[in-house]
Amino acid sequence: MTQAYADADLARLVYQEARLIDQGRFEEWYGLYADDGLYWMPLTPGQQDGADEPALMYEDKMLLRLRLDRMKDPRAHSLHPAVRCLHVLQAPEVTGRDAATGRYTLSTPFIYVETQGDAQHVLAATAEHVLGHTPQGLRIQTKKVLLLNCDAALPAIQLLP
Repeated sequence: MTQAYADADLARLVYQEARLIDQGRFEEWYGLYADDGLYWMPLTPGQQDGADEPALMYEDKMLLRLRLDRMKDPRAHSLHPAVRCLHVLQAPEVTGRDAATGRYTLSTPFIYVETQGDAQHVLAATAEHVLGHTPQGLRIQTKKVLLLNCDAALPAIQLLP
């Protein structure tokens, strides 16, 4: 039997994910993803597939691990000076619920601010999370970040919107 989750429990995971990124607690953030988790940032508005079309990011859990390992590497010169970020989230809205399979979909508009040295970038986006029940509890199966201006010339994004 699959556990059902209240909207507040689902939203709590979305808020927790943003907070862990903002606090630089990337190992804990990584633990929020299911073993088959996926982080996807489409390159064009309305993009339906990240595996067969170019994307800004399309990373499974193995690629996310490589990203985190790189972020810890002192030779990652693009991360010096230190990069910091802040997510400002609207309230996550549950847009899909299938308690029988333990899958839930949420949509969360947000503003992402990333700063490094004297440079600061502000991006507007909507995160679409697919959360699923696993033996370890509720985990992120997919996070799709829909940047408002995904088809524009963007600055280098160092962390994780």
